[in-house]
Parts: sequence; structure tokens; C-alpha cells
Amino acid sequence: MSAGDWKEMYKAAQEGNFELLKYHIENGVDPNYQHPEILSTPLVAAIAAGHDEIALFLLDHGAKPDLVSEFDGLNPFQAAEKYKRTAILEILKSRFPALSKKPFWKIF
Repeated sequence: MSAGDWKEMYKAAQEGNFELLKYHIENGVDPNYQHPEILSTPLVAAIAAGHDEIALFLLDHGAKPDLVSEFDGLNPFQAAEKYKRTAILEILKSRFPALSKKPFWKIF
């Protein structure tokens, strides 16, 4: 994997270019890598931008649903909540119920 391939894939996740993102995933680019210049995950970028189809594709192809995007300081659940992406949040909760539980200190 070259960083250029990852950067192009990340940009595709941000911009909603499904075919380009799919190409890179199918050619072995790691969806969980965080480039040192960007420090963000393609999954969180897709969720923030409202690209649910891309987010689901990433999840189906190895993106970790609990991986914190370093730059944003958000995991996919938190990104969906912050950016009010209710449809993808409900899908995340149904697919990964154990990860959707809030810590006890956030209940109050």
C-alpha cells in the first residue's frame, strides 16, 4: 500500500466517490490506517460528510466501528451523533449493539 493510494481513498470517502473508494478497498488499501498528515479514518470522514453508502461499504470491508479518528477525537458512533447522521447511527447501533452503550458517566 502506498500512502498516495490511501489519501485518494480517504478523499473519495469524504467526497462520496463510491467507485474510487471501492477500487482502493478491493486493491488492499487498509480502511483503518490513519495517515500521519491527516490522522483521520475514512469511516469517520464518510459519516461526517453524510455518505452512508460509503460508510456501510467500509464497515463491510474491515473498517473498525470503534476506531477513534485521531484528528476528530471521534469514533464512528460519536461522529454520527455529532453530525446528526441518524440513519447511519441506527445501523451502527443495530450491527454493533455492545459498542453503542454509553459509559455510565455519560448517562447523567
